[in-house]
Amino acid sequence: MLRLLLALLVALLATPALAQEAPQATDVTSADIQAFINALPRDRVSDRPIRVVEVTGDYRVGVYGVFRPKDFPGGANLHQVNTTEIYYMVEGVATLVTGGTLTDSTPAPSGTSIRGSGIEGGVSRRITKGDVVIIPGHTPHWWSELETDIEYLIFRSDPENRLPLK
Repeated sequence: MLRLLLALLVALLATPALAQEAPQATDVTSADIQAFINALPRDRVSDRPIRVVEVTGDYRVGVYGVFRPKDFPGGANLHQVNTTEIYYMVEGVATLVTGGTLTDSTPAPSGTSIRGSGIEGGVSRRITKGDVVIIPGHTPHWWSELETDIEYLIFRSDPENRLPLK
């Protein structure tokens, strides 16, 4: 009888694990990334999704490719969301400023960001190939100077599920 109870207990405890489907891993190869970035327009800033996936139904994670021409550093941004951005510099050299206060701030058309002409009192750092910067949501950020065209990846974790799946 004890063996039967133990067998039943093991079967009951194992059933939920067997019933749940394991999350699927998503591959984004180096070749995929380079082909994607090479296909981006060269006459403007491009920030486009390579892949966005749902992770365990709780939130989304996206991999974005960005090309930014040297002649267009762009303005400062503050995303008013909890999405953390992780920048990985693929090519180029630029100065990134984070934190501080936006100057000349105005709401962006998206409604979730505030734009500015620059940042006062932030932390400035020179970013080169291979560098990584983690920018939490609600943190001003700005490419204040581009020494070259830059190519970078943005990894966005999105606990609010705003990123469209791709």
